[in-house]
Amino acid sequence: MSDPHTPRKQDRVLEKALTNKIIDDYFDSSESWLRAILRMCIFSLGHLDGQPVFVVECPNQAVAKRLSRKTYPFRGIVYYLTDNFNAGDRSLFCYREPSDETWRCFDTSTNSWRTLSHRQKPTAPTDS
Repeated sequence: MSDPHTPRKQDRVLEKALTNKIIDDYFDSSESWLRAILRMCIFSLGHLDGQPVFVVECPNQAVAKRLSRKTYPFRGIVYYLTDNFNAGDRSLFCYREPSDETWRCFDTSTNSWRTLSHRQKPTAPTDS
């Protein structure tokens, strides 16, 4: 998710291209409104609580809440992206709270909203 260590929004062209590719490949048979709303988002993979998680970084609360009610199409996407048979179907639908710079995320593993601070954000492991 975006934070001070990620490129500025206008420099996220590659991430957006990969997001669009995933939408075209994985969500091809989904409703058009879902594809349209997903094109406003940025996808990433990360780890949270020691588990792989698919993160949908939404532009605002309305988009995150709408997607949090439509979680079925996202089941198994970690496997789709990684071919990891042991990966769960956990997804986070997140938006940034402008007032305090925290992230509010709907976690499909608990079906509840949680707040993630800058330090607790889902992050992918780095190559050492």
